[in-house]
Amino acid sequence: MEHDDERVPGDERVPDDERVPDDERVPDDEREALVAIAHGAVLTAGGVSGQRALTAATEFALARGLGPTAYGVYALAWRIAQLCSRLVTFGSVPALQRYLPEYADDPDRQGTVAGLAYATTLGFGLAIAAGIWLAAPRINDLTVAEPAFTDTIATFGALVGLLGLVMVASAIFRAVGSARGEIAFNKLLRPAVRLVGAVVALALGYSVVGVAGGIVVATAALAAAAVPLSARVTGVVPSLRGARREARRFYNHAAPVAMSSLGKVFQNRVDVLLVGALLTATAAGVYNVVLVLIAVAWIPLLSFNQLLPPVASELYADGQTETLNAVYTSVTRQIVTTVIPILAVLVVYGRELLGLFGEPYAAGYVPLVVYLGGVFVGSAVGATGWLLMMTDHQYARMLLDWLLAVLNVGLTYAFVLRYGLVGAALGTSLAIAVQNGIQVVLLRRFEGLWPFDRTYLRPLAAGGVALAAMRAVREVVPGRRAVIVGAAVGLVGYAATLHAIGVDPRDRLVVRELAERYRSLLADRASR
Repeated sequence: MEHDDERVPGDERVPDDERVPDDERVPDDEREALVAIAHGAVLTAGGVSGQRALTAATEFALARGLGPTAYGVYALAWRIAQLCSRLVTFGSVPALQRYLPEYADDPDRQGTVAGLAYATTLGFGLAIAAGIWLAAPRINDLTVAEPAFTDTIATFGALVGLLGLVMVASAIFRAVGSARGEIAFNKLLRPAVRLVGAVVALALGYSVVGVAGGIVVATAALAAAAVPLSARVTGVVPSLRGARREARRFYNHAAPVAMSSLGKVFQNRVDVLLVGALLTATAAGVYNVVLVLIAVAWIPLLSFNQLLPPVASELYADGQTETLNAVYTSVTRQIVTTVIPILAVLVVYGRELLGLFGEPYAAGYVPLVVYLGGVFVGSAVGATGWLLMMTDHQYARMLLDWLLAVLNVGLTYAFVLRYGLVGAALGTSLAIAVQNGIQVVLLRRFEGLWPFDRTYLRPLAAGGVALAAMRAVREVVPGRRAVIVGAAVGLVGYAATLHAIGVDPRDRLVVRELAERYRSLLADRASR
């Protein structure tokens, strides 16, 4: 006998909103932003992974081909050139991310912003090259004191401006929402031409100075191609027409960001300078290989941050702070979910991976593990620095960068003197942790943005299972075979644990939407 008040599963009287899957209740604007960022992350992850592979191949070839001392000379000169390349655009890259999306309906203003970015980068590139050329002998005296270092660092001085031009061209692709263009030039072609230039120089029998020259020539060819191609594909044609009118707003954003970048050199990269100044050329080479592996651990954060800045800028400009916070929370959780298995592999098998470059480089294992602590904290809070800039708090970030830079120089100097390479990693790891911790607090104070909730515990628990599984494999599988077997077992355990304890509805939404998109793309290509 039926009863009127009886309910059964699936009955039509169940309210509609109770039958809608959680991942389908996400608001449209949030859904669109999450899928766009995740799609950019997938493309970027492939590009950045290729970049890291090309970088590792370059370092492997040079470490083997030059020997520990000559490689240490190259490594220090290359890292100094990289540090200068962080400054050469004078904040133009974040300014492009901030203003090109805002000026989407005004191509002339977009062109002016791009013109200012190129002109600024070219001017600073020439100034930095001249400064490095003049200071090269003194830098050598203060660091490794090797005869080849002076000519090597002077040659790399010309590289800084060329790298800056490629970075600006790539940033224009990124600012208009084209992850592919940015990935092609900045993530793949930049390391590819470095590999080609270095390998050709080695094959011709050149020393470390010749290797530097080969890299400069190859990068010049890339810069000559990148600038016109960027304008043709994106439609953003650089021009200085109206530059006076636009310059004040442009540099109001770019200048404090540039000062932040300078502060971050002393905050996050003073370790490279101090290793060269206080330790040996060989130690500089070992630390450079450590940084090659560290770069792999940064891939998830870099990938998800690919399209987050322009998305955040647009949401902030439209006053959609609540949606921005929801996106920030979801994206940061996805970064954590992705980075944890990478950290587990590096912690358990770091010694074996460093040994691939040569036995002397295995000495960098403890610094590697210490540095990974900072990587975890930096990834766990997400795009704090970008969000401060995209919400017009660039001056707060600048002040914070310099405050911590001064503190970090003193601490890292003391740590390197006392602990050597481990001290260099410890100083930088602490700087990253403190910087990001304060930035996430500032975001909450200024804009009410806060990424953390209890869903973060799920990838942490799964990471513990993966770590235990990898350590168990390491005990029973000998040698470097344990890396492949253990990584596979750990990843399976990680995925199974996540599935068992549950995945956040927004993460399921992203996976489903992207899977459908890629299936459609593959089907379209197959039908052609």
